[in-house]
Amino acid sequence: MSVKKILFLGTHGQYNIGDELLLETFLSQLGNQHEYTVNTYDEDFTLRQVGDQYKLKVFHTTQKRWHILGHILKNDLLFFGGGSILKELYASVGRNRYATLLMVLAIVSFAKIIGRKKIVMSNIGVGPIQSRFGLLLVKLILSLVDYVSVRDEKSHRTCVEVGTRSEKLEFVPDAVFVHNPAFFLRKQAPLQERSEKIRVALNLNYNIENPEFWDSFIQNLAEGFKKVHEQYPLEIYALPMQSGYKENNDLELLKDFQTRIPEIRIFLHKPATTLDMGDVLRLCDFVVAERLHTCISAAILGVPVLPLVYDVKVRELVKILGVESFGLEIDAKFSANAFEETFIKMLNQKNELKQDIKKRAGSLQKQLEDYFQILRETFL
Repeated sequence: MSVKKILFLGTHGQYNIGDELLLETFLSQLGNQHEYTVNTYDEDFTLRQVGDQYKLKVFHTTQKRWHILGHILKNDLLFFGGGSILKELYASVGRNRYATLLMVLAIVSFAKIIGRKKIVMSNIGVGPIQSRFGLLLVKLILSLVDYVSVRDEKSHRTCVEVGTRSEKLEFVPDAVFVHNPAFFLRKQAPLQERSEKIRVALNLNYNIENPEFWDSFIQNLAEGFKKVHEQYPLEIYALPMQSGYKENNDLELLKDFQTRIPEIRIFLHKPATTLDMGDVLRLCDFVVAERLHTCISAAILGVPVLPLVYDVKVRELVKILGVESFGLEIDAKFSANAFEETFIKMLNQKNELKQDIKKRAGSLQKQLEDYFQILRETFL
């Protein structure tokens, strides 16, 4: 395998553990012999995260926006790794709905037409796409990409719908499934204090398809936790995946949620790394989460998950993990009673769920190991 210069693009440096986990995942799978240039919103943060493990250069995503053209020309391969790369933005984000698609189109057009570079989009999500113009932009982007793999069936259907050739399109699981449980655990794990209460890791994320449901959802979720707590005493381990950078980040949401259920003890964590997240997950009996990579990491560790389904990628994950009867949609139908019933059902099936979810994660790991081997052989 030759040494390549790889321009790796994604959403980094926004203090989102899921995004940093994807970066760490792809670099580990592509190999530490290559030279990487990575975009980030916080150069020092990204270098602290992975800079000592790889030959890594970073540049600021917005402050040095135009540097990307030079980086494209200097590198051998343009690689988009994971995440919802091709999407229209929700209104709650506060930006033009086509901003991401237009930016990606400009980048791949320059890379292919001017730079004559190979372009890979690996383990990405496509969507939400809700307009004909959005579909047109996706079609134009994928016509310029040499290879694309998508992590869910809906993304695959969208790619087929816009005419992506089958020989350059593949459906694979989310890249994080390539890891085994040891990846998330410290060699010297912190001691676990004994507790008579049920420990629940909780994650919240405001970026939902329909933000008009948020207030009623939070109110019903709090009431649902109270109903469970009356029967089965709980401790909640608040697990924010994003603890800064934007308004309504996970940490702010969890602090607010803490005030809604004073009768339940909440341990408020502020993890900064994958291992920090693993420290919390290993302590818990169950996970209640919106964030995709919270659910995936818990599944790998064999912790039963109650997914709070807020968009297409979590909706598809529920199917992949076989937990359709436990996923609860964040919509007008979400109720305290539904949460109570679902949580107690999960509690009663704990051992069965632990075995099944870990088995499914192990199967996906083998699939991804084979996938990354082929990807390395083809493009590196």
